[in-house]
Amino acid sequence: MSDLSAAHVEAFLEMMSAERGAAVNTLQSYERDLEDALSHMRTRATGLTGAATDDLRHYLAHLAAQGFKPSSQARRLSALRQFYKFLYAEGLRGDDPTGILDAPKKGRSLPKTLSVDDVSRLIGLAETEAAAPGPERLSRLRIHVLMELLYATGMRVSELVSLPASVLAQDGRFLVIRGKGNKERLVPLSQAAIRAMRAYGTALAEAFAKADTGERESPWLFPSTGKAGYLPRQVFARELKSLASRAGIRVATISPHVLRHAFASHLLANGADLRAVQELLGHSDISTTQIYTHVLEERLHDLVQNHHPLAKQAKKQD
Repeated sequence: MSDLSAAHVEAFLEMMSAERGAAVNTLQSYERDLEDALSHMRTRATGLTGAATDDLRHYLAHLAAQGFKPSSQARRLSALRQFYKFLYAEGLRGDDPTGILDAPKKGRSLPKTLSVDDVSRLIGLAETEAAAPGPERLSRLRIHVLMELLYATGMRVSELVSLPASVLAQDGRFLVIRGKGNKERLVPLSQAAIRAMRAYGTALAEAFAKADTGERESPWLFPSTGKAGYLPRQVFARELKSLASRAGIRVATISPHVLRHAFASHLLANGADLRAVQELLGHSDISTTQIYTHVLEERLHDLVQNHHPLAKQAKKQD
């Protein structure tokens, strides 16, 4: 970089380092992105400092034509926004040419999920292993109840592993979950989940009694010796992958979050209302739940094809 823009980029990077304490990797990323933008501006006979909104729009279009993903385009635009805010604050420009530019839209990828058969295999194996006697029975009962609760409720894994032990004293078919923003919601339990909780609770109480350490029982449903006092989510994820491997399911497709997605997808595929699924998942905004609309679209398509009189007539003609 050899013109006035180069000096301004250098001043911007110094400010980011000295005043905002930006990390070395961040500074290098800003420098690369701004150098690339300046190189493009030179092909339009302008510098970066004096670039107009149309120049920047042309640059973003150039990135898209080069095959840059929306996320990469958005990162470049973010660097430019920071640069022009700096120029404006320093009185080097009287406007921000990025102000009316829209960030490239990122396509929301569909969540990974599992088939009903795969979930049944996982839970079935966990139940079978939990019934076997032996020194590891408590841990096998634990993975079984974790699986039953997760698929029955669609809880976030952080909500699941931090359930209080007091839920064992509840005599009902619902759990009160404390989710994001400390908001509470009610989720129903399946009979299988209730049975698994009772079996696990009995074994857990027996384990505490046998330990005879003088310590009080843990306040958590899934106690751990770790700092938090309850089962780390990473440990559950590891045990889930191990279970999947034993069940003959590809490990790369499995995570606690995938089971949460399976819960939502399977409910919608079987006729559940999107608003009801939103409540069960604890989404504060319906737009978050709408990532599952592809499931609804498939169900509605099948509904029309199988029940609309004109569709039936067309099938007969075929």
